[in-house]
Amino acid sequence: MFKARGLYAITNGPRGDLEQAVEAALKGGASVVQYRDKTLDAGRRHVEAANLADLCMRHGVPLFINDDVGLALACGATGVHLGVGDASVATARSRLGSKAIIGVSCYDSLDRARRAVDEGADYIAFGAFHPSPTKPQARVADQRLLGAARSLGIPLVAIGGITPDNAPSLIAAGADCTAVISSLFDADDIEAVARRFSLLFS
Repeated sequence: MFKARGLYAITNGPRGDLEQAVEAALKGGASVVQYRDKTLDAGRRHVEAANLADLCMRHGVPLFINDDVGLALACGATGVHLGVGDASVATARSRLGSKAIIGVSCYDSLDRARRAVDEGADYIAFGAFHPSPTKPQARVADQRLLGAARSLGIPLVAIGGITPDNAPSLIAAGADCTAVISSLFDADDIEAVARRFSLLFS
């Protein structure tokens, strides 16, 4: 079962220093890493995902692959994160096995979250809670969703424009993890920013 609490670091590839950037986030206390790369370079993505799987294993941190069940299986990742239009939870489970961790993006919808739980998701993510440089057209979620979803009984991840300054209110509202892309991986000192996020959960 997925029990992590803290900084959920999502990569912003492609970038030449990907492994070093993720290692900096891990040194800063990231408790989860998700490999997110929307390009079609399958060969590079496989190499990067496999390298990150090894890196995360050394740090004792789970690695999830964004949207790509096949890549998650091929690189030995801990699991996969699914959005609208991706494989179903059942399909991902059948391919990755019972021990895989499967997360589902639920955006601004408690109904979608309930369905994801019924289908066997291990955690659910809501957002965007703030304007997101990565997804500027993302649906806006109300942080009251986090409180309403506590009764679903699985970990909750908040995402969307999250910074060390606006994260505390989301944690107080019920987020177990804050998923961060831009404010972490665009930082000059990734390790220091990761530590700022991680300390919010201590």
